[in-house]
Amino acid sequence: MTHFVKRLLFFTAILSFFSTSLIAQQTRVADRIIAVVNDRIILKSDVDDEVRQYINQVEAQGEQIDFSEDLWYSALQSMVDNYVMLERAKVDSITVSDEMVNRQMDARINDLIRQAGGERAVEEAFGKSIIQLRADFRDQFREQMVVQRVQQTKMNQINITRPEVVEFFNSIPDDQLPTIPEQVGVSQIVVIPPPLEDARSAALQKAEAIRDSIVNHGKEFEEMARRYSEDQSAQRGGSLPMLPVNDLVANYSAAATAINVGEISEVVRTEFGYHIIRLDDRRGDQIATSHVLIKIDETLVDEGQAIEKLNAIRDSVLNHDKRFADMARQYSEDEATSSLGGRIVNRQTGDRLIPISQLEPALYRIVLLLEEEGQISEPRSYNPPRQNVSRAFRIVRLDRQIPEHIANLDQDYDRIRDIALQQKQMEEFRTWLEGLRDEVFIEFKIPMPDVDGLTDPLMQEPEPATP
Repeated sequence: MTHFVKRLLFFTAILSFFSTSLIAQQTRVADRIIAVVNDRIILKSDVDDEVRQYINQVEAQGEQIDFSEDLWYSALQSMVDNYVMLERAKVDSITVSDEMVNRQMDARINDLIRQAGGERAVEEAFGKSIIQLRADFRDQFREQMVVQRVQQTKMNQINITRPEVVEFFNSIPDDQLPTIPEQVGVSQIVVIPPPLEDARSAALQKAEAIRDSIVNHGKEFEEMARRYSEDQSAQRGGSLPMLPVNDLVANYSAAATAINVGEISEVVRTEFGYHIIRLDDRRGDQIATSHVLIKIDETLVDEGQAIEKLNAIRDSVLNHDKRFADMARQYSEDEATSSLGGRIVNRQTGDRLIPISQLEPALYRIVLLLEEEGQISEPRSYNPPRQNVSRAFRIVRLDRQIPEHIANLDQDYDRIRDIALQQKQMEEFRTWLEGLRDEVFIEFKIPMPDVDGLTDPLMQEPEPATP
C-alpha cells in the first residue's frame, strides 16, 4: 500500500469521525502556524486535535494505537490535502446547498441529543446552546461535505475494463491466491405477527385513562409520564427535543401539528404503541413535544396468523408459479429487504453473496437445512433488528450456493473487479492530487519528511494484493 493510500485512509477516518462526533472546541492560547495553504493556516494545535480524535476513535473500536511522529505528520499532510481539495472545489464550482448542510447538521446533533438524553445534557457537555453549536460547526460541516463531493466526483470518473481486471488477477502469484469460504445468496419474506386484540384493547384503555387524568382531573403531564410512560423519555417527564416534523413517525407528527402549543392530543396509535402528546413549542417545521407512551404487550401476538400467511405465500411460489421476489415486494414487512425482492445483502459491503459463517445465527441455522438452490424453508421465528418488534416470522430461499474454493475469475469476477477498481482509483487519485498540490500555494513552516517515506503505524504493509 503506498503512503498516499495510507494517508487517504487516515484522512477519510478523521473526516468520518469528526462529522459524527462534534468535538467541543477548546480555548486556545498563543499557537504556532505550521503550514499555509493559499490563505488558510494550519496551527500545531489543529494537528494535535486531529491526532487525538483519531486515536480516541481507534481505541473506541477496541484497537490500540500509540502516538508517533509518522502519525502526526500524516495528519498534517491530510489537513493540507483537505484544503487543496477545497481550493479545487472553487475551480470546479462544487458546492453543497444550505439545505443539505442543515439536514446533515440536524441529523448529527439529534443523534447527540438522543445519546445524551436531551438537549440540556448536550448543552452542558459543550458549554453552549444547541443554536450556538449549529452556528459554530456549520462551516466545518460544509467544508467536509464539499471535500467528500470532490473525492467522489473524481472517483466516479475512474472506471476499469475487463482486460484490466484480468491483468490485475494474473499479476497475483498462484500460491498467493486466497481461499474463498463457502458463500450463499439468500432471500426472505418476513411477516410480523399482529398483537392479539386483547393486548391492543388493554393498552388503549390504559392510555385513555391516563389522558383523562391529565385533561379532566388535573394531573400533571410530567408526573404521569414519569409514572406510566414506557419510553426512555419518561425520566424527563416525557420531553422530547426539538425535531423536524419529517423526523417523526407520520401519525405522531400529524397529531402534534394539529394542536396548539400547550394542548394535548387525543390518544394516537403508532408503530410504537399508543401516545398522549403535548405540543410544547413550534419553530417553523420543527416541533418540541412531550408524550406518554403505552406499548402494546408484544408477547401477546397472533403467531398462527403470521405462519398461515407465510405458508400461503410459500405455496404460491412453489405450486402456482409466483415469483419469490414479487411476493417479497408485495408482502414482506422487512423494510431493509422487501424493496430488493427479499434479497439479503452484506451490511458492511453491500455484496449479494455472504460467507455462510457471517450469517446471523438464526439465519445460519435455517440455511444449513436448505440443500438445493431454490429451496424455501418452512416459516421460522426470529428476533428482527427493529427495536419496536420483538418477534417476527419468515421464510427463507436459498438463491445461490458457492462451495469453498480458490479464487478465480469465473466465480469471483465481481469481487476481483471491485478490488482492482479500488486500487486503480487510489493510484489515479494520488496522481491527480499530486498535480493539484502544484496548483496551490503550500508552505510548511516546519521541516517535513518525505511524503512517500512516512509510515503510519496503524496501516501496516499488507500482504500482496489479493481478492
